[in-house]
Amino acid sequence: MNFKGFLLLAVILFCSVYVSVHGFFQHMSRQYPELKQEITQAVKTESNNNITLTPLPSSGDSETLENNTADTGSDSVTAGNSGQAVGKIIENFISPYGANTAYNKVYLKNNTTAKIDLKSLLSKQLSFKIQKNGEPQVLIMHTHTTECYMNDNRDYYTEQDESRSRESDKNMVVIGNIIEQKLIDAGIGVVHDTTVHDYPSYSGSYGRSATTVSSALKAYPSIKIVIDVHRDAISGDGTDKIKPIVEINGQKAAQVMLVMGSQTGSITNYPNWQQNLSLAVKYQQTMEVMYPGLARAITLNEAKYNQNLSTGSILLEVGSNSNTLEEAKNGATAAGDALVSLLNTLK
Repeated sequence: MNFKGFLLLAVILFCSVYVSVHGFFQHMSRQYPELKQEITQAVKTESNNNITLTPLPSSGDSETLENNTADTGSDSVTAGNSGQAVGKIIENFISPYGANTAYNKVYLKNNTTAKIDLKSLLSKQLSFKIQKNGEPQVLIMHTHTTECYMNDNRDYYTEQDESRSRESDKNMVVIGNIIEQKLIDAGIGVVHDTTVHDYPSYSGSYGRSATTVSSALKAYPSIKIVIDVHRDAISGDGTDKIKPIVEINGQKAAQVMLVMGSQTGSITNYPNWQQNLSLAVKYQQTMEVMYPGLARAITLNEAKYNQNLSTGSILLEVGSNSNTLEEAKNGATAAGDALVSLLNTLK
């Protein structure tokens, strides 16, 4: 066969293959028309997950914490005119399952240099027992008491949507009340301190809440666990805000997150941090078993958050400033149920 004949044969073979492949994909497109839609949706989902979680203070406590740009006390985003939309509120399930440290339904985002052994922490015996003897076992308090939520369910927010409130039926006090009632109903003694630590001055909140915790521990030496209840603030693209949502029993609930400190980096005088972290991972596991997806990954930072004052201290974030109060209440209810279930195992 000469060169021209060979070239002609190659062209014929190429055309035959192209027609066959093209026909196959046309058939697949007719057979499975939803494939393109599914791929497009997957891309959109990944795009929506490109959110910026408001970083928590990474070192120290007290003034250092409150002067951190992520924790200014205002949760402010550039505002427009009164009543006009400033930015969107985007509902999003923030999955804990991609955390850099995970074991047996515990998910932890480790922002420190410490090597974390979740298996060991889960099996670690805590230094205290919960007694149902009428004496307080749990202290609930709020370093940032005036943090609050959206009044109604919208996909946008305006400059009139306040992120702070001194009204106890709108701020963190009402969330603490829900957890308090769960403990009372279970026969577990609790003190709920509603002292406002972040008004009129936001700066110094952690110093003032440290005084509250120390005073309570002195007044009630039976207290084993200290829970500092906050809410988060999560930014999306530009002026957008993210509200973390999970569905529980057919209702939308704000996701929660445990934030824990550690004696790492420049942090000193916090020798009991792994004891606290052990409590946190047990609580995280309990929430995941009872209400999958309720808890975002635990955040472990180089910080104290006053957790050095007790061997049973945790910081619990309930929702964000773009969740509705109702969603936050639902999240707190589920978190309270899980807390009772955990404490019932520590008798």
